[in-house]
Amino acid sequence: MSFTLGFHLLAGFALALAFGGMTFFSAVMAPLVFTKLPFETAGGFIRQVFPWYYLSIGSVSVVAAAALVLGAEPVAALLTALAAAGFWYARQVLMPRINAARDAGRDAAFNRLHRYSVIINGAQWLLLAAALVLVLL
Repeated sequence: MSFTLGFHLLAGFALALAFGGMTFFSAVMAPLVFTKLPFETAGGFIRQVFPWYYLSIGSVSVVAAAALVLGAEPVAALLTALAAAGFWYARQVLMPRINAARDAGRDAAFNRLHRYSVIINGAQWLLLAAALVLVLL
């Protein structure tokens, strides 16, 4: 197996893991938590899960971006790096602001910040999907 092919395969697996993890969390896990648990319990649980979600999917995205660089896939690497940067921003900047707004009872600020996080997450999902398609072609 060639050096480039090995990184190409690693990138493909990492992208599939990140994309699949995002899809499962957004489409199955979060809705299930909010339909099966009381609202306050669900909110507290999700608050505890999100740092790990951002860290794990972000880390896998960094691995994928690095493998894409080493595997000579610059466009897919850039898309994946942008998604990884979004995970860092969401975890380190946006999430603390969302939590502070919720804790202070600033509903309008919470709703605006939460909407922003959903938009970022959707953009990251699309970036990873595009990178995965590029790797698979």
